[in-house]
Amino acid sequence: MNRGRGVRKRTAPAKAPETFDEEILAEVHQFFSKVKAYVPPAGGEWTLPDPSVVLCQPNVSHPRLQVLKQSLNEVKDLLSDKDLSIWHQHTCSTNRAGTVTAHLRSTANAELCTQAWAKFYEILGSFQLLPENALKSCELNSIHLCEAPGAFISALNHFLKTNRLHCDWNWIANTLNPYYEANGRGCTITDDRLITHTLPWWFFGFDNTGDILLQKHLLELQRFVSNMTTVHLVTADGSFDCQGDPGEQETLVAPLQYCEAVCALLLLGIGGSFVLKMFTLFEHSSVCLLYLLACCFRSVNIFKPGTSKSGNSELYIVCLDYQAKESVRPLLSKLIRNYGPDLASTTALFPQHCIPKSFLSQHEEICTFFHALQIGTIQENLRLFAHMSVEQRRHLDQLRDCAADFYSKRFNVQYLPRKSWVCRGGVARWVKPSERKQMGSFNQRKEMKLQGWKQRLAQGNHGGFIKGHHVGMEGCEIVLSGPLDECDLGIWFVLEGAALPKVCSSTFCDQELLDFLNEALEENLKLNKPNPMPTCCSCSIDSPVDILSEICSLPDVTSCLVLGSRSWCDRTLEGVKFQPDLLQESFHCEVQDSTLHDGQPDFQLRLLHDVFSALKEQHQGSALVIPLCSAFTRFTAGLVFTLHLCFRYITFRCSSSWPPGALLCVGFVPPSVLPQLLDILWDVMERMRKIKPEQERQVLQFVSLEELLKGSLPRFLSSFNTAVVRQHLHALMQVD
Repeated sequence: MNRGRGVRKRTAPAKAPETFDEEILAEVHQFFSKVKAYVPPAGGEWTLPDPSVVLCQPNVSHPRLQVLKQSLNEVKDLLSDKDLSIWHQHTCSTNRAGTVTAHLRSTANAELCTQAWAKFYEILGSFQLLPENALKSCELNSIHLCEAPGAFISALNHFLKTNRLHCDWNWIANTLNPYYEANGRGCTITDDRLITHTLPWWFFGFDNTGDILLQKHLLELQRFVSNMTTVHLVTADGSFDCQGDPGEQETLVAPLQYCEAVCALLLLGIGGSFVLKMFTLFEHSSVCLLYLLACCFRSVNIFKPGTSKSGNSELYIVCLDYQAKESVRPLLSKLIRNYGPDLASTTALFPQHCIPKSFLSQHEEICTFFHALQIGTIQENLRLFAHMSVEQRRHLDQLRDCAADFYSKRFNVQYLPRKSWVCRGGVARWVKPSERKQMGSFNQRKEMKLQGWKQRLAQGNHGGFIKGHHVGMEGCEIVLSGPLDECDLGIWFVLEGAALPKVCSSTFCDQELLDFLNEALEENLKLNKPNPMPTCCSCSIDSPVDILSEICSLPDVTSCLVLGSRSWCDRTLEGVKFQPDLLQESFHCEVQDSTLHDGQPDFQLRLLHDVFSALKEQHQGSALVIPLCSAFTRFTAGLVFTLHLCFRYITFRCSSSWPPGALLCVGFVPPSVLPQLLDILWDVMERMRKIKPEQERQVLQFVSLEELLKGSLPRFLSSFNTAVVRQHLHALMQVD
C-alpha cells in the first residue's frame, strides 16, 4: 500500500502553534473559517409568503443549481470503483482535522468524543448560540432532535461546565428508539452508551418508536416540554443511510429536515437558536426551507465545521435570534396539518415566484462556494490516492498536528473531570459490538444487491461462520449464573407501544445476521416454500431427547418440566413432565415462518402464561426447559430475566427440531420476591389480554431497561440468539 494512505500513529505530542510556519497556520485558520451568511438587502426585509400559496405547486428546479449538482455528482462518480474501507482509511489520513477527536479525548477528557461532538463544540465556539436571555436568567432549556448517540448533549455539557456558565440546564432529546425492534438499521443509531444512563430525558413518543416524522409525536413533544419556561436552543442532526443513492442524498433527506425545522419553529421561544444539518443546497426544497428560516431568524449562517470531513456534503445551518414566533403561526399551522414523511417531498413549500431574487442570488453564491470546496477536496484525495510523495505526507502531518492544537486553543477546550460528565460513570454493562461497516466499492455493492441472500451470505463476513457445522454441545459453556439477588421490582413497568410489524433489529443480536435471516424467511414466503428446518447430514446437533437426558442426569436435579407439547420430544423420559398447551404448537409454526419471531403478541402471551404457570409449580432443585425460537425482543428478554431471579443457572442448547433452541433453567431456588414477581406477571397478562387487534398496540417491555442492559444477561441473550440464528440460517442454506 502507498505509504501516503492510512492513519499515522502519533509518537510525540502535537507541536505548539507558534512552532509552525505562517503558511501552515494560515491554511489551518482558513480550514476552520468556512462560513457564509444570508444578508437581507439594505432597506428591505425578506417576508414570509401568505399561507394560502404554501404547498400548492409542484417542486421546480433551478438551472444554475442543477449544473452544480451535476458537476458534483460527476466527480463523486469517480469514487464508484473505490473500495469503501480503503478509501475511508485514505481520506481519514488526508483529513486536516483527522486527529482532533483523539487529541480531545486525551487532553480534555471529552465524554462521547466523536466527530459529532467536535463539530457541535466548534459551532458553540464559533457562534453566540446560547441566547443572552438564557445566560442572564441562569436557565438554559435545549431540545435535541435525531440526537443519538448524544454527542451534541455531551459537547454542550462540556462547554457549559468548562466555561463556567453556571445555569440550570434542562434538556430533552429525541431519536429513533434503538430498542424498538421494528426500527431497522439505515435510520437508527444503535450506540446507546449515553441513552441507557439518561433514559428519562429521551422522548420516544406514544408508540415508543421515536419517529419525529409522525404528527402525533410533534404535538406530544410540544406537551412533553411544556414545563420549560421557554426553549432556548433546538438542534437537529438527523439523516439516514443514503449509500444506495448518494447522488440524491439532499432530496431523500429533505422531508426529515422539513419536519425538524417545523418542530424547531413550533417549540423555540423568542430569541432562540436553531442548528440544522443539511446536505448540499441545490434543490428547490432546500431553497424554500432556507428562505423560511431567513424570514424567521435575525441571522442564518451556512457553516462547514473544520471537523466535518471536507469531502462530504454536510453543512450546518446555524440560525440565531428567533424573531418571527407570532408572524409564522398561520404558516406553521398549515405545515403542521401536512406534517409527515411526505411533507414537501413532491410539492413545493413556496412557489418559485415567492423567493426574492436577492435571496436566490445569495443562495447560488453560497452553493458555488461550498461546491468548490467539496470538489477540490475530492479531487485532491483522488490525486493523493494515486500517489503521495514524502513531502506531501510531511505537509499533511504538519497540518493535522497544527489543526488539533489550533482547535483546542481557538475553541478553548478545557479538561473536564469525569464527575462532571452527563453520565457520571453509571453501572458498567455489556456493550453490543459495533456494526460492521460496508465493504467494497459502490459498484461492487450494487452488484451484490443483485445477488441472492445465499450468495451474499457465503461471500460476506459471516459466510464461514454459517457454513461451519454445528457440534452438539453448543451453549454448554455459556452460563447465566443465578439466582440473581439484586433486583428492584419497584422500577418495573408495563410499556405499550406500536405493534411490531416485523422484528428488524435487536439489542441482543448481531444486526447483519438478523437481516439475512429475515431476508431468507421473506424469500421462502414469497416462493411459498415450506420451512421444515431441514438438517445437514454432516451436522451433529442435539435432539430433544439428548437435551432432556442431559438435564435428568444432573445429580442435583429433582425433576424436569418442559414447556410445550410432547411433539417437541417424541419419547417419554422418567422424571420429565410436559406442560402441554393446545395452542403452543400452532404458534410455534407461525413464528417459524414469520419475521416477527418472538415478537408475535399471541406467542408472547402464551409464553408468558406458560412461564407464570411453571413458576407456580416449581419446587426446590427442579429444572425447566423452554423450547424457544429466539429472544430478540425486550419482552422475551424480560422473561429470561425473570427466570434469572429464580434458578441457580441458565444455559441453552441448539435443537434438531423446531424451535431451534432451548433454554435450560437448572436448580430452582424460590426467591423471596416470588409472590410479588407472580403478581407482576399476572398484571402483564391482564394488560395484554385487554389490547384489541384493531388498536395496533402491543406490550413491548415490562422489565426496566436498566435491568435488561446490565450484568451478564445481554451477553447471554446475544450468545443464544447468535446460536439459534446460525442454526436457522444453516438449515435454510440447505433448501434449494
